[in-house]
Amino acid sequence: MKEFYMSKTAPVVETPKGKIRGFHYDGIDHFYGIRYATAKRFHMPEPVPAWEGIKDAGSYGMICPVLSDPMPTGEVMTPHRFWPASEHCQYLNVWTKSCDPAAKRPVMFWIHGGGYSAGSSIEQVCYDGFNLAKLDDVVVVSVNHRLNAFGYLDLSDFGEEYHNSVNVGMADLVEALRWVRDNIACFGGDPDNVTIFGQSGGGGKVTVLGQIPEAAGLFHKMIIMSGVIPAHDFDSDCTPKELVLEILGLLDIPEKEVQKLEKVPVPKFIWAVNKAVYKLSLEGKKVGWTPVPNDYYVCDPLEGDFTEESLKVPTMVGTVMAEFGMVRDLGERAEMNQDQIAAELADYFGKEGAEKIAPEFRRIYPHISEVYAEDLEAMFLPGTWEYVKKKASKASAPVYNYLFAKIFDIDGGRASWHCSDIPYFFHNAALIPMCHQGDWQKLDRQMSSAFVNFARTGDPNGSEIPEWKPCGKEHAVTMVMGDQFYAVEDMQEKLLPLVEQYKPVFHFNFPVPDPDDAESGNAWVF
Repeated sequence: MKEFYMSKTAPVVETPKGKIRGFHYDGIDHFYGIRYATAKRFHMPEPVPAWEGIKDAGSYGMICPVLSDPMPTGEVMTPHRFWPASEHCQYLNVWTKSCDPAAKRPVMFWIHGGGYSAGSSIEQVCYDGFNLAKLDDVVVVSVNHRLNAFGYLDLSDFGEEYHNSVNVGMADLVEALRWVRDNIACFGGDPDNVTIFGQSGGGGKVTVLGQIPEAAGLFHKMIIMSGVIPAHDFDSDCTPKELVLEILGLLDIPEKEVQKLEKVPVPKFIWAVNKAVYKLSLEGKKVGWTPVPNDYYVCDPLEGDFTEESLKVPTMVGTVMAEFGMVRDLGERAEMNQDQIAAELADYFGKEGAEKIAPEFRRIYPHISEVYAEDLEAMFLPGTWEYVKKKASKASAPVYNYLFAKIFDIDGGRASWHCSDIPYFFHNAALIPMCHQGDWQKLDRQMSSAFVNFARTGDPNGSEIPEWKPCGKEHAVTMVMGDQFYAVEDMQEKLLPLVEQYKPVFHFNFPVPDPDDAESGNAWVF
């Protein structure tokens, strides 16, 4: 029988700041909505003060507000959850088998996706840490932090007090890692064995944390999932001051009274930000929410270089086969014979491109029809491949590379898309209906065991998977994960340049809605 209890005395953890009460279910202690920091709008976070009594940790904490309401789509492929929002969103969740300080379990610190503008620690169903804690005996932490204009609005032109407003979303994550350092032993975790891992925007944040000196020593391993995109892809076409002045003008706030922006009610602030972004878009100017290098954040390692501390941290980095690269209704391709496939590829890549790509695809993916070469992506993979080779050539710690390549039985066959790997790495395929195909339990064990082994020791190898060598200075090794597991040396050296040459370029190009006219939000893409 699955036991549940939440009494006045258990599970209660005494942290350095005060006592916290969670609940116990099916062998795991759950602590939801632990406040790790406080912050004024646009300002750096501060640790929470000590408290008397026992704080309740039975409810998830507030998530950061998004600038556009979600318009659910593709829920079969990526099921979501939604939750109340507040700009005071510095909350985290913990799953642990026991709160014995002597246990010293590896800690896996999850950073959600959604770029730097959306998402939350519970936004995808598969983000739940229960199974990793129960089946793999690790302590799982997931975290909310400031996003979009709340976390990345650059006000540095308006006074020294705002010198790092453009990076306070990242500063929240650093403060959460400090909380882990100071408190996680009380929950059975090892503060000296912390792995930060994230997907999409979360993967990008993992990279950025490696470039923030204040974060050095707060984590010991890094896992980047579909998250390496050059920073300039998100650059704004307007100056920070131009955007802020537009916002102030819409709110009738004089420039010299910029501090009043801190107190504008959240709905009105979001309206003004969206209206400003819309007005600038009419002038052909894009606004992107992203960290910006300064004296706090060194640089994007693909544009500058890795910090010395980052080069000492074992790293795993990878992508999925298609990401956002799927090109058309897959039902049209499901029953194609070889002649039809050849004609299809020639139509898509051109005759020359098809003749070059098809044999290289067959060499790398011998178990997958080459018609899926159409879906190979060139958005995340180029940066990932550059990251892997650059870091492996300089790092003193190992660098491992993977690629998730599974064809799902959806619409006649769909190559693995952005987010499709997350349920398996979280040991949560059982929670997601679309994962229940083929020998899904085996794939679930293989992928989660690789992550957990890496978090435990810095080496993903174990009995569930073939030998996985780290990338070296001369050659990069990729572990292909899917219905077959196998390693390929220098996997992308020939294929990726061909895809970049012959595949139509994909860009995120969502129209910017006028907040006064918009009737719906944006589709989730993560």
